[in-house]
This record gives sequence, structure tokens and C-alpha cells, in this order.
Amino acid sequence: MNSIVLLFVLLKSLIHYPQLVGDAWDEETRFRMEVRAKQLEWERIQQELEAEQLTPKQETRNGDANEDADVGNAEEGDANQEEDGNDDGNVQEDGNVAANGEDNIENDDVNEAANAGNNDLALVVYETGTVFDDNIGRVLMERIQWPVQELQAGCQWTQNLMDNYGLYFGHVLANSFYPGLQRAIGVGSAFEGWSPREQDVVYQVLIPMTPPRGHSFHLELDSAEQRHVRNFRVRVQLECTCTKEQQAEGMLCFLHHPEEELRSNQDPSLLDTLCTDSYLDVQKTARWFYQLVRAIWPALPQSHNWHLKLLPSTRSCLFQVTNGRKSFRIEMLFGVCRGDSDIFVSSQPREAHTQSTAWPETYALAEAKFFKHIAKQAPRDSLHLKCLQFFTRLLLGFTFSTYTVKTIVMHMLNVGPVAQWRRRHFLNRLLDISRCLRVSVLVKRLNHFIVGNQRLPHYIHLPPDIQAAPPYNLFHQLAEEPAAHTQATYDCRILLKGLKRILLGEP
Repeated sequence: MNSIVLLFVLLKSLIHYPQLVGDAWDEETRFRMEVRAKQLEWERIQQELEAEQLTPKQETRNGDANEDADVGNAEEGDANQEEDGNDDGNVQEDGNVAANGEDNIENDDVNEAANAGNNDLALVVYETGTVFDDNIGRVLMERIQWPVQELQAGCQWTQNLMDNYGLYFGHVLANSFYPGLQRAIGVGSAFEGWSPREQDVVYQVLIPMTPPRGHSFHLELDSAEQRHVRNFRVRVQLECTCTKEQQAEGMLCFLHHPEEELRSNQDPSLLDTLCTDSYLDVQKTARWFYQLVRAIWPALPQSHNWHLKLLPSTRSCLFQVTNGRKSFRIEMLFGVCRGDSDIFVSSQPREAHTQSTAWPETYALAEAKFFKHIAKQAPRDSLHLKCLQFFTRLLLGFTFSTYTVKTIVMHMLNVGPVAQWRRRHFLNRLLDISRCLRVSVLVKRLNHFIVGNQRLPHYIHLPPDIQAAPPYNLFHQLAEEPAAHTQATYDCRILLKGLKRILLGEP
């Protein structure tokens, strides 16, 4: 019998396999035990097949008879043990020791998560995969329909385009009083090596801005915002340029020269172009970016073979480039770095109605650096990005965001060996992610991977206030709104049932 066909039969039979434990066990524990039972059965059948090839038929029949007797005795013992377990459960029920076994298991998970601080989701037990695990991983990989995405080629093309734009940005803005634009940095899921979208991949780049001559940027935390959202405002301040060097360049001081002379002999300051009430305005800056992108495009070598289409966006510069066969959707975000760190305040909004002078704090660069570092450490056949992509697609239609799963996977990668994300570990990692999600919903807490994480890799540089901040709970809404927690609990239960159906090959 072909081993792969046999494996498919065994996995399919899990649907009808008798329950090894009572209803007190949760879905994940039951599934793990079912798979383990099938593993033992598969190993036994393999031994029988090998014995048939190595021994005469008569000896094989005798050996099979003895082995069947041993297996029968073992199965009888297992049945007795299972029956004893049920009796124990009845005794507990009669004695009112435990009214609901599933609640006890959930309480254990809650206590475990509480003891671990839920900072790195220390709920995962890593183990060495077996041949059986590798076969299951191969079957699951073949069963799941993976989107065809050439993210690496798209990222390289996007970076080349941004580098060409950057050369012209430098020439055009050299002597202006608009922000200086630094080299674009690839951020977001595509540059991290995965994407939740199949046919609508967005290549995001972050362009750091620096103040022009005679200006300075000052970041101010907006205390009027919600306590769970860190929005900043970028105050633009004029600086004295009455130095001999700057006077030699023909620049007039915005602070000490008469306004009439400034209007007649010098371009307006940044305060008069991209600001609102002395604060850098995101929407005005976005419109300025659109003008730059449109004006510079004909000078770029890509314009000879590609067509540029600007797309509507109020807080970024979003456009699409096509050449008839390929198409790339690119979003240019812009921001200001917080000191000498990997944290920016950027134009990307956090909530639906973000004020035009609000610049939310973003951790996209720090997270991109983390995934890049993991890629250097991980083996070539690592499936950590496949696990992330699979779960983000599974979450479609539920209340959980893709950032939730991304956070869970980042925590897991940070505390466990990267080598244990190979195909032989695929099933266990998927189950670990589902368990981390379930426990996080139970305790109403999922800590942010960057803010307040005391176990971040040393290559991620944070401002002091973020480094010393208390852990930021992404599930704060579940703790504050009972209805939200009820909905998340329901969604989690339905989602995990859907996961089991996929893993078992059910329709």
C-alpha cells in the first residue's frame, strides 16, 4: 500500500475515529490525541508491511496473528483504561468536584498565560518532528490552496522604482523649503515576505522626512487622544539663519527679515505650504507627494514601458503601475523618525477618523527588521510565513485582525527555535497559533510585540519611553466591553472548528 495514500486514509478516518476522551477536553486537545492515535496505528501498519516484505508468508501470518493478539490485548487495555477514565469522570460529577471539565482546562490556560505574563506567549512546547509529522505536513501543504505570489520580485522592482524617484527628489528639493526626503524603506507584509491578499498585494514603503533649511521638527504627544492610541503632532518651528554660511547661500532668515522682503525674494516657508496652525498637515503633505510623483514620472526609465495610475488616498500616495502583463500596487507612506530609533510617526492612520495634523506612532520598520533577521536565521524550508499567511486568510470574516495573528507569530518566533518551523512541525505550529489565540481571548489580553516588550532583539532600537512602557494590550477592548469579548469568544470557537475541518480534510 502506498504510504501517502495510507496517510490520506488515516487522516480522513479521523473524522469517524472514536473519541479517546470525554467532552471535558477542548477541541485542540482532542485533535492532538486523535492525531497521536493515528500515528501509532500508522507505525504499526508500517511494521506489518515491512514484515511482509522481509519474511515468508507463513511466518508473516503467524507473526501477524501474534501481533494482532497483542494489539487486541492492548486495545482491550486501552478500552478498559478509557472506561476507567469515564468512571472517574462520573465520580467527579457525582461528587460535584467539577461541573465543567472544559472550564477547568480553560482556567488552566488562563493561569498559565497569567503566570507567563502573556508577554511572549510562552504557551508553546517545541518538539522534534517525526517521519509521521513530516508526512502530515506534506499532506497539509498539498491540501491548502496557496496563492501564487512573487513577492520578492515585486519588492525588488518597487525598491528600484523608489531609488529612481529618490534621485529626482534630491535634485528637485535641494534648495527648497519643503521637507527633505530620505531613501524609501520597505515595510508591511509584502516586504516581510507574506501577504494576506491573493491578487491585491500592496507594496508599502516608508519615506523618512527631514526639516528643510531654517526649520525644525518637534514631536508632541497628543494627550487628547484615546489612551490606547499614541498620536503625535509634528510642530514646525522656524530657526534663525543669520549665519555667514547661510547668508552666503543667498538665504534670508524667516525670523529676522521683513515679510515684504521675504515674499519678494524667497519661496514661502514650510509653515505657509504644508502646515495647519504650525503643525505639519498629513493631507496637505499627501497632495504634495502626488504632485511630485506625477511630475517626476516621465523622467524615470520605468515610464517607457510602464503606465502610471494615481489612486485616491488622503493620507498617503497610492498608485498602480502596469505594463500589460504585470501590475504593482504601491503605497508611499511618509513620516518623521523618533530620534535615533526604528520608530516613526507616520501618515498611516490607526482609526477611521484621524485628524489631518495627527501622526500615529508606527512600529512597521521595527517589525520589518525583525522578520528580516528571522529570515537570516531560519532554514530554507521554514514555514513560519506560510503559517502566518494561512491564518490571516482563515480570519477573513471574523472580528480578529491580521495584525492579531502577526503579533502571535512574532511572539512565538521570538521565544522558540526558528528551526522548528519546518514541514514536520507544520501541524503543531498551526495548533500552537490557534491555542495562543484562544488563550489570549480567554484572558482578554494580547501584548503588543514592540511596546513594553522587555525581550526584544538587540538590533531593534526603541525610544526610552517605549522601552520602559508597560505592556500594551491589543485586546483592551475585550476587557472593557463584555459584548466584544462575547463576540470574540464565539468567533474564536467557530474559527477553530473551521481550522479542524481544514486539517482533517472535511468539506
